[in-house]
Amino acid sequence: MAKGIRSNKQSQQGPPKKSSKNSKVKPYATEAPPKYELKEEAVSYGNDKLGRKMLIDNNTKYMPMHSGTVILSDATDKPESQMTPLEKVGIVRDGISKKDLENLKEKTALDYDKLALALAVTRATLINKKGSEKFNAPLSERILDLASLYSYGYEVFEDEARFNQWMFRPNRALGGQAPYDLMDSQFGREEVRDIIGRIDYGVYS
Repeated sequence: MAKGIRSNKQSQQGPPKKSSKNSKVKPYATEAPPKYELKEEAVSYGNDKLGRKMLIDNNTKYMPMHSGTVILSDATDKPESQMTPLEKVGIVRDGISKKDLENLKEKTALDYDKLALALAVTRATLINKKGSEKFNAPLSERILDLASLYSYGYEVFEDEARFNQWMFRPNRALGGQAPYDLMDSQFGREEVRDIIGRIDYGVYS
């Protein structure tokens, strides 16, 4: 065939193929991925569904800033301040044991006289129970509510002794009364809980 003249067969083959060396697909890495490490830029702050302050790991999930304090450890392993109403109903129906009342007494530094006043019962009612014996539902509910308030206070103050002292200091937001003075009433406990919430959000009380 004369030089400079292409054959039809060669012209129909199109452009030459690229080298197979460049077209190989790189294999997937077989090494294990590096372990996740929490970095400063991955952290921010926000609120949970209950409005409490939360530390947020943007790569994983919400995490509470305070772990909370469990007081009635014989009845629950979850901080009372973080329990749902249904969880509290179950504990009240089952009853709070004398052992857990002792846990509350030790943690809050309240003697039997002060506990009796806060729970609106006689001192003998609290003393006569033994060990695993349980209190009736109305009294169990008041014990759990008192434990929940203290658990919340410990969470916010981050110092159990300091909160225990605060409970006995006159408070201007309560008309000069100490928070403890209102513990014998559900409405009083709610008022004190509201003040603790204001402290948590930086509102002076």
